[in-house]
Amino acid sequence: MTFERKISGTTVFHGRVFSVDNDEVELPGGARARRELVRHPGGVAVLAEDGQGRVVLVRQYRYGAGEETTEIPAGKLEPGEEPLAAGLRELYEETGYTAGTTRPLGFIWPTAAYCSEKIWLFHCTNLTGGQAKPDEGEDVRAELMPLDELRGKIMSGEVNDAKTIAAVMRRDG
Repeated sequence: MTFERKISGTTVFHGRVFSVDNDEVELPGGARARRELVRHPGGVAVLAEDGQGRVVLVRQYRYGAGEETTEIPAGKLEPGEEPLAAGLRELYEETGYTAGTTRPLGFIWPTAAYCSEKIWLFHCTNLTGGQAKPDEGEDVRAELMPLDELRGKIMSGEVNDAKTIAAVMRRDG
């Protein structure tokens, strides 16, 4: 396996959610190259199923996509927060549900070429409903969808959210 070694770099942007670095690296053969890297603290996503074969989904407008998306509850890791705790927190905040049983589904690199974000995936069952408590300014609507219907929407291209697709695949695998 070959690695690139960072020689130098500067942070060219530091925002609320991520920062952007412009780095110079040494390639395995000794040549040098520039790398732009979005540094992200990581995230979590939760595939939560009720006892009737339905998945808890959220609909929300996503600025980067320029449209409303259908996806599983997800969010950013807070400093020092364990992924499972973050996943359960996001599930509750966005949907009001709490989970009685959890199972890790590993992690994904959504865009490893230029972003350090790692999203931890969890499968949750034995749900209890409650009142959602979304973050200020967060406009999310929770809904239940049969898992088979969600699979169909993924295959037809109606649901395109990568973490949702990955979690459904890992759940089935």
